[in-house]
Formats: sequence, C-alpha cells, structure tokens
Amino acid sequence: MSWFRSFGWVEMILLAGFVLLYAFYIIRMIRISRALQSSVSAIFFKLVLRTALFALLIIAYLGPSFGEAKREVQSVGKDIMVCVDLSKSMDAFDIQPTRLEKLKYELKKLVEAFNSDRLGVIIFSGEAFMQCPLTYDQNALNLFIETMNTNLVPSSGTDFGPPLRMAMQKFAEPEEGPAGQKSKVIILISDGEDFGDETGEVAREVADKDIRLFTLGIGTEKGGKIYAGRSLKTDRSGNPVVSKLNPQSLKKLAAMTDGQYFEINESSNDLSRLINTISNIEGQMRESRLVDVSANRYFYFLLACLALLVLDILLSVRTVTI
Repeated sequence: MSWFRSFGWVEMILLAGFVLLYAFYIIRMIRISRALQSSVSAIFFKLVLRTALFALLIIAYLGPSFGEAKREVQSVGKDIMVCVDLSKSMDAFDIQPTRLEKLKYELKKLVEAFNSDRLGVIIFSGEAFMQCPLTYDQNALNLFIETMNTNLVPSSGTDFGPPLRMAMQKFAEPEEGPAGQKSKVIILISDGEDFGDETGEVAREVADKDIRLFTLGIGTEKGGKIYAGRSLKTDRSGNPVVSKLNPQSLKKLAAMTDGQYFEINESSNDLSRLINTISNIEGQMRESRLVDVSANRYFYFLLACLALLVLDILLSVRTVTI
C-alpha cells in the first residue's frame, strides 16, 4: 500500500487535539458520575465509535492506494523546428519596440503552447546556425530565445534554403524510440525577400518528406527605420534605411509546400491562429509501454467514516444515570 500524503505535523496536531479534548470529556464525565454515584461505562462505547471514526477520517485524508494494475501509456507529440531570420532588418521599429523584440515575446508563447512537444531553434540570414536542438526543456528554449540578436549571424542577405535544409537534417537524426513516427513541423519566420537560389529545390524536398511548413511574416508594408547603435542606419547617400515587410517570398514558399502564411503587423497578430493550426495536426505516437498503476482508494475509508458518523448521531447513549 502507498500513500498520497505522508503522516506529518498537520495529522499529528489533529490527533493530539482529538486525544486531548476527548480526555477532558471523559474526566469530566467520570467526576460527574462519582458525584452522583452513577456508572459511566456507556461512554466508552462512544469512545470506541468516535476513535474509529476519527481514524478512518485520517486514513482517507492520507490517500491510501492499493490494488496493482497494468495500464498502457502512449507518448504522442510533434517535432517543431523554428527558423528565425536575424538579418539587420529585424531591428526595425515599425513594430514596437522592434520586430525582433516583439517576436521574442511571441515565441515564448509558442514554447508554452507546445510544452509536450519537442521544439528547436535555428537562426539564419545568409547562413543557418543551430541555436537550440530539439528539446522538451522550456527553460532552455526561453533562454536561447532571450539571447537572440542580429549580431549572432553574419548579415549577407536572406536565404531561406540553409535553415530549411538544416531543419530536415535535424529531423533525420536518429534518436531513441521508433524512428519516423513523429509529426514534423517547420515554422519559418522572416521579414524580407528570399535571395537564395536553391529555396525552390529545398521546398520540394520538404514537401516530399511530408514535413509541414508554415511561414510567419513580421513587419509592416509601410516599413520602419533601423537603429545602428545610437543613430539610424543610412544608405550610401546618407538617407535613413527603411525596411518594409516583403511577404511575397514567404507566401510563395508556403504555397509550394501546401502550408500556410501568417503575419504579425501593426494591426493584427496571427500567432494564435498559427498555434491553433499546428495544434490541430495530429501528433503521431512516439512510444507505447505498460506501467504499473495503483488507484487512490480514499473513498472506501471516507464512506466507512460517514457510516459511523450516522451511527453516532442515531445512537443515543445515557452517560449518567440519576
């Protein structure tokens, strides 16, 4: 037999209170009976009844579990790889405080929404780098998200091909459990145009491997200026650089892979729709195993306690005879 709670200070205080109060009651009855020269043997019936009642109540509170049984436990989930564009344009502040800071805030919601799935993070611009491998560790994911900045990757134009290829490679790596039994999802997040030459080929590979791809654009079509240190970033003519959201490449990529395009701009936020869409993807079974389980049987003792309580109320015992 196992217990849901251990016998601690609370139970000891309750037990001491019961013993103390009932001892005072018995002493008082004995004194009265001696003064009246009457027998008080009947009160010991009530003592036994109420002691049993109190003991059953304590046992029910502790939560006894017994009766072994086998139960099948299935582990079901998805592997989600988030690819984040960290080109300098992500520092634009057309979305306050900046596109990247807004995205970091929203990504933490994404991590929380899929706490039973494995998530990983890839950062990219012209090249791709693994920021966080696939993991269930939400604290690690949030830490890596918080440290994101545009200085982590070389700024050489945006290319969607490398992060998609890296995501596929990470999905293909062997791991414990049945291979190939996981729903795989890629979320590609960017604000700009794709300048890669191999994106179309990589996108077809993603579709052939039955990987679900969703794209998320962040920014505004009006655009925003970019800080370079304490001053604004300027072009060769000295004019402030204005970065505008260019969703065409992201929409095209989503269409090529039978995915969907979502957007975060100054007036709308599609993150909730993205989360709901991914949640509706049926997670495939990772593993299945039999475990020993035992049920909490507190209600048996609680029912017995209630029965004794009713008996105590219905049975009246003459404690002092005059």
